[in-house]
Amino acid sequence: MAAQEFRPDRGAYVRAHAWMAAIGMGGAMAVLWIIDSPHIWTGAIGGLAAIGLRGWYMASEELAVVWILTRESLSGPAGRSVPVTQIEAVKTMGSYVQVVTKGGDKHLIKYQADPAATLNAIERAKA
Repeated sequence: MAAQEFRPDRGAYVRAHAWMAAIGMGGAMAVLWIIDSPHIWTGAIGGLAAIGLRGWYMASEELAVVWILTRESLSGPAGRSVPVTQIEAVKTMGSYVQVVTKGGDKHLIKYQADPAATLNAIERAKA
């Protein structure tokens, strides 16, 4: 098996932030409604602005993360390396793939265009 790279997908990144913005907008509006603010609509603007700013600010960093799968290990950012023999479970959560080790460590491979394909590649390497 040749090394396989898992790179973040810009479309998945934008979709994830659109969902976060919708939830943030609704949450901020709910808080303003609960405190009986006459300006509930400002929660939508604040939630959208907060997530939009976060998405813009973090994009270059988040979209540069690359995970590499070889026969022996799954390696990621900041020197993370998991021997394939130590992978206990692999799960998908939206556009994320979560890798859980036998020791209980958890790693996220974020913003995958096809999270099922990423999961299947890791599962094949485990076999």
